[in-house]
Amino acid sequence: MVRKTEVLLPQSLFADLDRSGATPLYHQVATKFEVAIRQGTLPPGSRIENEVSLAERLQLSRPTIRRAIQSLVDAGLIVRRRGIGSQVVHGQVTRGLELTSLFEDIQQGGGRAHTTVVTYDNVPASAPVAQSLGIPTGTVVTEAVRIRFADNAPVAVLHNWIPHTVGKISKEELDTTGLYQLLRERGSVPQVGKQRIGARKVTSGEAQQLDIESGAAVLTMERTAYDSMGRAIEHGEHIYRTDLYSLEFTVVNK
Repeated sequence: MVRKTEVLLPQSLFADLDRSGATPLYHQVATKFEVAIRQGTLPPGSRIENEVSLAERLQLSRPTIRRAIQSLVDAGLIVRRRGIGSQVVHGQVTRGLELTSLFEDIQQGGGRAHTTVVTYDNVPASAPVAQSLGIPTGTVVTEAVRIRFADNAPVAVLHNWIPHTVGKISKEELDTTGLYQLLRERGSVPQVGKQRIGARKVTSGEAQQLDIESGAAVLTMERTAYDSMGRAIEHGEHIYRTDLYSLEFTVVNK
């Protein structure tokens, strides 16, 4: 039985499957789906036909269909969601190793960036945060936790600490504007960034914020940005969905 929300590719698309050739059937099926996804026939967010229905319609075995879908998951084109099924992922946000904000990266990639501010408060800096910002422990800083969306998909949870020396940044401004743009407007232009990139599993709370399964892997980034005078102007600890975000850089052999 096909769910009403599932998108069916036309039977004619699979008419030329070579059922006796050397190319595995699962690979042929996966290729058909990949072309449909890249051409926009299956747009981001759409749910593809379930394994049972697709196997019956194409007269193929369920293991063949399951392997085809898994190859699409491995390629980062679709994601399996419990209770929903297989869904085409939203366009991935790619960031080069440059000193930009995620808000700017999404916009430059043609997406619509928007934000939900989860927490916003003035708090005494903990010892690790104070060390990163080069201020005494206990100095009051602005702490903000935000969920950043690309179109309607949550991409990252951003946790930042901002020293008051850069000027007041309001919750309302963080709702609508990227942090680095707000810093530049106050004369604190990020010139140098010290960052550490890693990976870990999400907590259950983070999984809910990012709309992914609990225990899934996320990319982590810890960054401190400095102005032209070498003063720290923000410290951030962020997590990113691996199906919607990647880092891109060039390695040169010297």
